Amino acid sequence: MSSGHVVFAVLLGIGGYLLGAVPFGVVVGRWARGVDIRNYGSGNIGTTNAYRVLGAKAGTLVLVCDLAKGAVPAFLAGHFFAPWLAVILAALPVIGHLRSIFLRGSGGKGVAAGGGVVLGLMWPVLLIELGVFLAVLLTARMVSAASLAAAVAFPIAVWLTGQPLPYLVVAFVLSPLVIIAHHANIRRILAGTERRITFTRKGQGGPAPHGGQPGAA
Repeated sequence: MSSGHVVFAVLLGIGGYLLGAVPFGVVVGRWARGVDIRNYGSGNIGTTNAYRVLGAKAGTLVLVCDLAKGAVPAFLAGHFFAPWLAVILAALPVIGHLRSIFLRGSGGKGVAAGGGVVLGLMWPVLLIELGVFLAVLLTARMVSAASLAAAVAFPIAVWLTGQPLPYLVVAFVLSPLVIIAHHANIRRILAGTERRITFTRKGQGGPAPHGGQPGAA
């Protein structure tokens, strides 16, 4: 690998982590509603809490941003580097999202950012993941359960679609990280207290204080 590729890999790795560390839920919440999303709903910075607290438009913006911060570095890594280096570089935005330097080491649960990585590296896998996510969401009506099911299915989908071995290895690494990040949700699911979503349209009330409503992601 040439010195130029080495420099590019280093810059992409650092830039990918920093981009992943940007808490778009917090940024959009302050910009759109003048609130810190961490103080409302589940207190999480991710898409589900953004939809719940900020509304559909702002929640969609958070989703797109979180997907993009995983997809763009992953696409560049997969295009310019061999699979082993590509998956390492592609994982850094997810690590940044989980452990954000801008939030003193805290962060989100990595579902949307991880979905972006899958989109950038292996889009057929994302189609399977979306199918699993939607199937569980429609039956269980819990975003957390759907996210956990997609995390479990991730390495299986990578294997079924014949992706390179490095991608499969990283799938087995990232999948448990997402599951561990949902430990509080798992406890609530087992206790039968996890919040279920409804598919009827309701008016958007004001943000609920953190702790008032259990969150999913």
